[in-house]
Amino acid sequence: MASLLITNHNLSSADAAAALRSRLKPFRAAYDSCQRTRRWRSPKAAIIHTIHLPMRSLEFNRTSVDDIKCLRLITAIKTPYLPDGRFDLEAYDSLMHMQIVNGAEGVIVGGTTGEGHLMSWDEHIMLIGHTVNCFGSSVKVIGNTGSNSTREAIHATEQGFAVGMHAALHINPYYGKTSMQGMVSHFETVLSMGPTIIYNVPSRTGQDIPPAVIQQVSLNPNMAGVKECMGNDRIKDYVNKGITIWSGNDDECHDARWASGATGVISVASNLIPGLMHEIMFRGRNPSLKAKVMPLIKWLFREPNPIGLNTALAQLGVIRPVFRLPYVPLPLERRLEFLGIVEALGRENFVGEKDVQVLDDDDFVLLGRY
Repeated sequence: MASLLITNHNLSSADAAAALRSRLKPFRAAYDSCQRTRRWRSPKAAIIHTIHLPMRSLEFNRTSVDDIKCLRLITAIKTPYLPDGRFDLEAYDSLMHMQIVNGAEGVIVGGTTGEGHLMSWDEHIMLIGHTVNCFGSSVKVIGNTGSNSTREAIHATEQGFAVGMHAALHINPYYGKTSMQGMVSHFETVLSMGPTIIYNVPSRTGQDIPPAVIQQVSLNPNMAGVKECMGNDRIKDYVNKGITIWSGNDDECHDARWASGATGVISVASNLIPGLMHEIMFRGRNPSLKAKVMPLIKWLFREPNPIGLNTALAQLGVIRPVFRLPYVPLPLERRLEFLGIVEALGRENFVGEKDVQVLDDDDFVLLGRY
């Protein structure tokens, strides 16, 4: 068009330009493509049609230490996998939902049970954020952001609180052990960021956190308490000093709660029997129930956690039988034992709705690369 106008010798160049402008309509963006017509809403968790979510950003990081101190049943939640090794968020959300409806008040995300040590930090923080966004209004989300590197623990904890976790779980530096003063300095550095539970499990770290260290760091206002695996005598001693304690041992948690004064338990078994673990923590002394669940607990920890739990959840059909190495399933004879344990406790007390199965060795997928 411009070339035709310009070649008309009866028009000046200025007249030609004016004529061209009159033929062209100004560009107007489509209204729907550039402007929001309604408030954005967070997507719901896969499959689970409940009202656990979303948790609005205004609620993030407003959890008080006292809100953490009162939790009685905290589940160290399992992380399920797809056959290619990625997180199976559909199975994870289903497991989370079963925890909430059966009375769990908190979850540890990416702990030993959740195989945080087999995750990249990107995976780890993503899972914490996903859990907060989908379930953070119904359960307290405690991210395992500890490390034997103080620098790494700082960075992960900053990210965890940034995506909304309510509290952090921190372990003492393992393998490359430090001195007592080094432990104090490590914990005080991460305690400055928000509510924190310290985790003492010498069988994994190779180093006990002595009472003198706990007593010193307990003066920090962000110290929520200790997940203690060194027995009920130590738990009772801490409780007498006013320190909040959760038992880290399922086999000792009944007596820790009702005889030694522990606030509650951070439990592996509650992945499988959340309702029964809730009853143990909330309804007073119950030696008969303690004895009833003990065969399951002993079976779970015959091999290092989470081998037993991963096998059991796969047999119950709650997760796919996919293992990230170095974990491998329990052998056939142990899987057959589990069938008897489920029958004795009652299938209705376990998570999931499918019949328990033995599974063949070939049913399991073992992944070294993922």
